[in-house]
Amino acid sequence: MLNHLYGLMVQPRRQWQEIAGLSEKGLNRQIPYVIILALVPALCWYFGTTEIGWNIGGNGQVRTLTSNSALSLVAVFYVTMILAVVAVGYFIHWMAKTYGAKSNPMKGMVIAGFTATPIFVAGAAGLYPILWLDILLATLAVAYAVYLLYVGIPIVLNVNEERGFLFASAVVTACLVMAVVVMVGTVLFWSFVAAPVFQH
Repeated sequence: MLNHLYGLMVQPRRQWQEIAGLSEKGLNRQIPYVIILALVPALCWYFGTTEIGWNIGGNGQVRTLTSNSALSLVAVFYVTMILAVVAVGYFIHWMAKTYGAKSNPMKGMVIAGFTATPIFVAGAAGLYPILWLDILLATLAVAYAVYLLYVGIPIVLNVNEERGFLFASAVVTACLVMAVVVMVGTVLFWSFVAAPVFQH
């Protein structure tokens, strides 16, 4: 797992080629990658929001979440990350035939999981919640994840660069739609199920 993590961050093209060479059994062994790596942002944000806190409204007052509130929010956050990877993976598999690629659901999920690597790693910024820094790191992480997707799809699915570009663009569009759905779901969750509860 650490080899893939390091390779994708430093030598993405070579790492995608190694991933493309995995057998079906080898792909199945990659399942723990996302399950474990998604714990990084979840645990970091739990610690950051309960122990360090946010400066809300720029008034100098730092507020932290209660442990129970943070636990419920982080649990939903973790499950949402896993489900997002699964959904994107199935979309990649579903679209593969359109672009002349051979795929299976596991291959799609492996591509989606490895593509999300920089986002999971950037989630470690939650240890010390600073709004401007978190937004900057999230932007850089998403940009690098998109780059990984554009590099990885042609290699892993064995399609030419032109088709790979169109394929990756379709996946990015689906991810944008999913991001909007998640944001709406977050607002509804906070409004009707479990709003953040701050310590006083």
